[in-house]
Amino acid sequence: MSSNLPKVAWIGLGIMGSPMSENLVKAGYQVTGYTLEQDKIDRLVAAGGKGAASIADAVRDADVVITMVPASPQVEAIAYGPDGILENVRQGTLLIDMSSITPQTSVDLASSAKKKGVRVLDAPVSGGEAGAIEAVLSIMVGGEQTDFDAAKPLLDALGKTIVLCGPHGSGQTVKAANQLIVAVNIQACAEAVVFLEKSGVDLAAALDVLNGGLAGSTVLTRKKDNFLKRDFAPGFRIDLHHKDMGIVTDAARNVGAALPVGGVVAQLVASLRAQGDGGLDHSALLRSVERLSGSQV
Repeated sequence: MSSNLPKVAWIGLGIMGSPMSENLVKAGYQVTGYTLEQDKIDRLVAAGGKGAASIADAVRDADVVITMVPASPQVEAIAYGPDGILENVRQGTLLIDMSSITPQTSVDLASSAKKKGVRVLDAPVSGGEAGAIEAVLSIMVGGEQTDFDAAKPLLDALGKTIVLCGPHGSGQTVKAANQLIVAVNIQACAEAVVFLEKSGVDLAAALDVLNGGLAGSTVLTRKKDNFLKRDFAPGFRIDLHHKDMGIVTDAARNVGAALPVGGVVAQLVASLRAQGDGGLDHSALLRSVERLSGSQV
């Protein structure tokens, strides 16, 4: 383990955070993790990291703090207050928030952190659980160029496409656009699947040939097996995509951008969640189309 690499504190070891933090360990970083579930801390320790008993304990000696939690309220809960990150880190620490939250939350966090002498990047990701495990995530970053340059080697251990998109909040804005495109794409694929099946076509063959042409997409490549096997074990939960569609519709309204199709898909995601499917993978939008098409789900 190289001693000149920055010491990393990792807060949030969920579906994404666990494999991402383990990839940093593999890259030679000393990673101290904290999350609410002890078994997830144990998993990081088993992979060669360290466990912490609290946020304060995790971040005290860190050069870089990375957070990966579900939404804005959780980011605020771990960042602020006497037991939070900002009260317990050293001045000059770099805080990289990789959660998907509202752009405004990121802007506010950067402003609050600056008063404490803490540098911040918002760096949400796309690629889902598979992208996290394979370290091929797309990482969209908002913040200062110098902080981005400092973080780049570390981000290179987590993803493949890493781009500074502009000032604080810009990473979150691009992530919101990403979630809009992904949701609409999954919905289109789901509608095609139901149409193909009801037409009596060999679904596997149809999806293969469609994915080889202009209709092909990373979404179809990643989610094809989910559709074929009706396997909706969560890589990215409907609950989280529901949160993200709220972010993008709200942010779009604030800037005066119309999202006619996005608005419809946001409602379809919301209805799927209301039907009790919030814990399923977002490819379960297929279930919504099946219900609308008269199938028993």
